Amino acid sequence: MPRASQKSLLFTKVPALSAFFAMFLGSFPLLAQDGNSDSGFWLWQLFGRLHPMVVHFPISLLIFAGFLELFTFKNFKHPLRPGIRILALAGAVSAVISAVFGLLLASNEGVTGQILDIHQWIGITSAGLSLVLLFLLRKRKPKTKAIPIYRTLLFVSGIGVGLAGHFGASLTHGEDFLTEVLPWQENVDSPESITIDLAAFTSDLSPDQEVLLATNVRSVFAHNCYKCHSGSKIEGELRLDEKEFVFAGGEDGPILVAGKPGESEIIRRISLGKNHDDVMPSKGKLLSKDEIKLLTLWIEKGAPWPDGVAQQSIYRVAALAPRKPNLPPAKPGLENPIDRWVDQYFQQNELDWSEVVDDRTYLRRIYLDVIGLLPSPEELGAFESDPNPEKRVIWLQNLLERKDDFAQHWLTFWNDLLRNDYTGTGYITKGRFAITDWLYTSIRDNKPYDQLVKELINPTEKSKGFIEGIRWRGTVNASQQVEMQAAQNVGQVILGLNLKCASCHDSFISDWKLEQSYAFANIFADSTLEVSRCEQPTGKMAKTKILWEELGNIDSAASRAEKLRQLADQLVQPANGRMYRTVVNRIWKQLMGRGIVEPADEMDNAPWSQDLLDWLAVDFVENGYDLKRLIFQIASSRIYQSQSIAIASPELLLAENFKFQGVVRRRLTAEQFSDAVSQLSAPLFDSAEVKFRPYELIPEAKPSLPFARAAVVSNNAFLTSLGRPNREIVSTSRDSQASLLQALELSNGERLNQSLEIGGKNWVDRYPESEQLTKELYARALLRAPSDKELAVAKKAFGETPDPNEVQDFLWAVFLLPEFQMIY
Repeated sequence: MPRASQKSLLFTKVPALSAFFAMFLGSFPLLAQDGNSDSGFWLWQLFGRLHPMVVHFPISLLIFAGFLELFTFKNFKHPLRPGIRILALAGAVSAVISAVFGLLLASNEGVTGQILDIHQWIGITSAGLSLVLLFLLRKRKPKTKAIPIYRTLLFVSGIGVGLAGHFGASLTHGEDFLTEVLPWQENVDSPESITIDLAAFTSDLSPDQEVLLATNVRSVFAHNCYKCHSGSKIEGELRLDEKEFVFAGGEDGPILVAGKPGESEIIRRISLGKNHDDVMPSKGKLLSKDEIKLLTLWIEKGAPWPDGVAQQSIYRVAALAPRKPNLPPAKPGLENPIDRWVDQYFQQNELDWSEVVDDRTYLRRIYLDVIGLLPSPEELGAFESDPNPEKRVIWLQNLLERKDDFAQHWLTFWNDLLRNDYTGTGYITKGRFAITDWLYTSIRDNKPYDQLVKELINPTEKSKGFIEGIRWRGTVNASQQVEMQAAQNVGQVILGLNLKCASCHDSFISDWKLEQSYAFANIFADSTLEVSRCEQPTGKMAKTKILWEELGNIDSAASRAEKLRQLADQLVQPANGRMYRTVVNRIWKQLMGRGIVEPADEMDNAPWSQDLLDWLAVDFVENGYDLKRLIFQIASSRIYQSQSIAIASPELLLAENFKFQGVVRRRLTAEQFSDAVSQLSAPLFDSAEVKFRPYELIPEAKPSLPFARAAVVSNNAFLTSLGRPNREIVSTSRDSQASLLQALELSNGERLNQSLEIGGKNWVDRYPESEQLTKELYARALLRAPSDKELAVAKKAFGETPDPNEVQDFLWAVFLLPEFQMIY
C-alpha cells in the first residue's frame, strides 16, 4: 500500500506557443459580441472590434517580460536578455496598437460609463509608458543609469496592461467577474423580479396598483438590464436605473411609446430570438415570458411611474420584528418543536422522513459536532450497551457539559466569525487586538448571546478587537477605515447584512445606500466621518443613525463610548428579531450543513421555512439567549438524528429550488481532521505553534489530551490547505469540497508525513501482531471491526509482523477514506 509521496507526480506541460494561439483564437468570438452598429465608418468599426483580440498581446508579452526581468537583477547581461528585449518590444508595440483599436471600439459602439473611463485611462497611460519603453529599447545596450528607468517602465507597463485587462473583463462580464470567485465573497442570487399576479392588473389601475406595477418593472430592469444600462456602464447612451432616463431613451431615441407596446422598441428587442443581432439583453439570459408580459402590460397601461415607485423596494426585505407562529401539533416520535415544523414542511413538499441513524453514526456525529473529537471504542461500547431509552439525550447533554472540550471546538467557529486569530497582519504593529481570552471564557461559561454581543459592540479592553478591526498601514481605502470595518462586520456577523457594496456606493444588490452605511459607521467614530463615494470625498458629513430607526436613536453629539453603549442596548433588545434569526441560522448551519437561509450572511433571502426560523429565534430569546440549549435542541431532534443527505455539488445548496431533507453530509474541518490525526497517529503541532493555552487562563482547564488541539495553534500551510481561512476578514462559511491543494498536502505534505512516521512506530510498539493492530486501528479510527476482505488485505500488506513503514502507509490510507473524512 505505497504512499502517494513515494510516487512521482506527473505534470502536463503545455507549450507556450500552443497556449498563445489558443488565447489568440479564443478572442475571435468577442468580435461579434456587441452586434451590428449603424454609427461610424465600417473600417474603423472593424479595427475597433479587433481590440479584444489584439489586447491579449501586451497583457501576455509585457507581463511575461517583466517576470523574466526578475531573474536578471544581478546580471543585466543575463542570457535571457535577448528574449526579454523581443518580448518587451512586441508588447510595447501591441500596447499602442491595442489602445488605438480600443478608442475606435468605444467611439463606434456607443459604450460609456465609469468602468470604461477607468479602463481607457489605464490603457492609454500604459500605452504611453510603452512608447517611452520603445525609446529606451532602441539601443541594444542602454547606459547603466538608464537600466533602473527601463526596468521601472517595464514593470509599471506590465501591471498597467494587466489592470486594464481586468477592467476590460469587468466591461464584458460584469464588475464582479474577478472578485466573485474569492472565498470571502458570498454568492448573491437575484431575487424574483415579479411579485404580482398580472391577471389582476388587466382592468383600470388604482394608484396603489400603478405603484406595484411600476415597481415590478423597475425590478425587471434591475435584474436584467443594469449590467449594461446603469450609472456604472452605459451602452447606447441608454440608462434604465432612473425614471427620467427610462423615458428619455438612448442614442436611437425613445425606447417606448406609452399605450402602444407594438410600437415600442424595447418590446421588439426583448421579444427577439437569442441569436438575433438586436436582441436584448445581448448577453446572458433572455427575459422570461412573464417578464415580457409585464413590460408589455405596463406600456399598454400608459407606462405609469408614480412618485412612490422610487421608495418601493425591488428586493426581498426580511421583517425586523420577531414573530412566533403557533406550533403544529405533536405526533408520536415528533415531539421536539423542530421536528413538528419539519414534519409540516415535509407534508407541504411531499417529502418523506428518512430512517434514524444507528448508535455508532449518531455518537460519532455528536462527538464531532459538539466537542470536535472522535469517540473511543470504549465510549461506543458503553453507549451501545446503555439500556436507557433516553440515552441519546443524556449523552448529548454530557458532551455539552465538557466545558473545555466544547470551548476548544467551538472556538474555531467563533474565531472565523469574529476574525480573531493568534498571528497575522496588525499584531506586530499594534494595529489589531486579539479577543481570545475573552472569547474562550465566554464560550466556556456559555455566556448569554445578548450579553456576548453587548460586550463585542460596547467592549471591554479584552473584547475590543472585533470592532477595532485592522488598522492597515499605508494608504487605506475609505471603505476600509476602521469605522467602516466595524459597520461592515457588525452588519455581516450579527445582523446577516451585507454593507460592503454600500460602503463605497449605493448597493447594487439591496436598497441600502451609501449614506446609511456611513451613518451606521459614524457610531463607531470619534469624530464625524466625511462621506466618500467610490473613494472620492463628497464634502458631505455623515449623519449618526442605527440601520433600523425602529430600534431607537443614537445621540450624534455623544462620545464614542456613549454611542457604542446606546447601540449595544438597542441591537440586543428582543424587538430586533433579525439579530436572533441570524444567530439561530448560523448554529443551524453549523450542525445541519445548510442554513435555513442561505447564504447565512444574506438574511433578507427567503428561508426554506419561515415558520421554523421565526419560532426558533423567539424561543431562543425566551429561554435566556442560551447557545448550548439551542445546540441541544437541534442535536436532539429526530431530523438531526436522521440519515445524512449527500449533495452532488455545493451550488445545489444555494439553488432557488432547494428542498430541505435533513443533515447535509460534510467533510471534517481542518481542525477536526488535524485533531483526529493527532489522536490516532502522533501530534501534528509542536509547542511553539500553540498560541493559546486555556489552563494558563483558567487553572482548572487542565489539558485532557496528549496533544494540542488545532483550534489553539497559529495558522499554517497544513491548516490553510484543509480550509482554515485567513482571518483578516470575517469568514462565515467554509468550503466542504476537496481541492487540489488539499490533495497535494495530504499526499506529499511534510507535516502529515512526520506524524505518520512517528505513528507507525508507536502502533507497532503497542501492537506487534498484524491482526491485532488492524482491528484496533479500525476500532479507533472508524468505530467498527474490519471486514474479512479488509483484514485479508492488511495481513497481505503486513505479513505476521508489521513494519513501521507499512503501518505508516496503512494509517495514511485509513485517513484518506471517505468513511474517515466525512461526517455521516
